[in-house]
Amino acid sequence: MVGLTELEQVASVIEAFATIALVFLLWHTVKQMTHTVNLHRIQAEYHLRPWIGPQSSIKLLNQNADGRYQFDISIKNYGELPSLDVIVSYKLKNKLIARNETKQDTVHTFNLGPMLPNMEKHYWFFIDSDLIEKSREGKEDLFISLYFEYKFAEVVSGYGMISQFEPNSDGFIHKEMWVDAPRVLR
Repeated sequence: MVGLTELEQVASVIEAFATIALVFLLWHTVKQMTHTVNLHRIQAEYHLRPWIGPQSSIKLLNQNADGRYQFDISIKNYGELPSLDVIVSYKLKNKLIARNETKQDTVHTFNLGPMLPNMEKHYWFFIDSDLIEKSREGKEDLFISLYFEYKFAEVVSGYGMISQFEPNSDGFIHKEMWVDAPRVLR
């Protein structure tokens, strides 16, 4: 027959192994919770936010009485949260515009206001008919940059595009398009 002291020793060993197993499971649970929190942070930063981008290409609407051509671009908030403000910057040059120049020395900046999820807005810009005619004749290239900066919470992000006027189609060909990563406002 097994003595009481031997039984107590076996119970102590089993209790020690059970405690070690419990500590290991607790450590594994905390590690899993850390990954879950990190995933939720990433999801909140990139999924649960506004995503502003073009819905269609740049379209020629008409030629105004003052001789300027009117173009339209439709943008949409594809995200799940509203954007507080959408500010568009427009620049026109006869040479390719560098990406870092799109927000510098812009001639035209306009606040489109807030955008709710799935909301569309249109931005119109105008180009003198002389510039369009020079481009159609092949005398001069015509490039534009459009940059849409949008705010949410205390973070700002943006979408930019650099496009070249294509005289044969009276439209624009996108040379470069990008999305800026969210950055904290200061």
